[in-house]
Amino acid sequence: MDKNKAIKYIIENARPLELAVFRYFFEGGSNQAVIAELSKFQNADGGFGHGIEPDFFNPNSSPIATNDAIITLSRVNALDRDSDIVKNIVKYLESHDSFAEDKKRWLFAIDSNKDYPHAIWWEKKGDGISKFNPSVSLAAFMICYGKRTPLYEEIIKEAIEYLRNGEIGGDDINCYLPAYELLTSNCVSDIVDLTIFKDLLCKAIENCICKDIEKYGVEYVPMPSTIFTGRYTEFITPEIEPLIAAEKAILGKLQTEDGGFDITWKWYTPYTDEYEQARAWWRPRITIEKLLFNETTV
Repeated sequence: MDKNKAIKYIIENARPLELAVFRYFFEGGSNQAVIAELSKFQNADGGFGHGIEPDFFNPNSSPIATNDAIITLSRVNALDRDSDIVKNIVKYLESHDSFAEDKKRWLFAIDSNKDYPHAIWWEKKGDGISKFNPSVSLAAFMICYGKRTPLYEEIIKEAIEYLRNGEIGGDDINCYLPAYELLTSNCVSDIVDLTIFKDLLCKAIENCICKDIEKYGVEYVPMPSTIFTGRYTEFITPEIEPLIAAEKAILGKLQTEDGGFDITWKWYTPYTDEYEQARAWWRPRITIEKLLFNETTV
């Protein structure tokens, strides 16, 4: 992997938000710059939209977009309970907008996604719920930064039970990991046994990461860099280490001539031009993740 070419690609092509994240990790940039850019995606109700998650352009607040913002704040150590951005997120989540009261889950996809350019998976199907994505991380956030209630504790407990008995994919794991981190960093240990939680996550990650190296960067499969982008290295087990080494060995082949990395999915909707715009937003974001993966894993 050519680090200099990757950096040049990011600087020349990233949205201001991703550029601020890059500068935080690689140039000593301030997390306040990240907050300033992140705030541009926040609505008056406290939730996030406006294509912060590039595969749907819906300007309206959604749980998924808000979860994306929380994860970004956490990555750059900017989850300050006294900050306006966090207080407004709490306000949005407390409103239970896009929350299914009967199922005790936040929705994965909301109705209004269909009214804006989007990938096919963001069209609401059935009840709009996808396992515990993003409910487990949002519930953990509310326990730590909002008002702790039995409802949010129950979501966490049910999510752990599901983790114990069901298979989950990479997108799901990337909701469970922030939940674990939030509970651990805020010393919330009386809802679930955090040691058991960690052990279950280790097993889930081992089972989830694709073992077929030929698919890396070609198909949409969970790779080591799907999980380990500068964080969560405590979840790297001996079974995962060879897969990390294997992905690192092919990063140079996956890096494109312009220095960036590409996405491995299509939208399967008629929005051809908007898909290319989303791809252009995704590529610097993924390139940052590959840099972090390459430099922070064994």
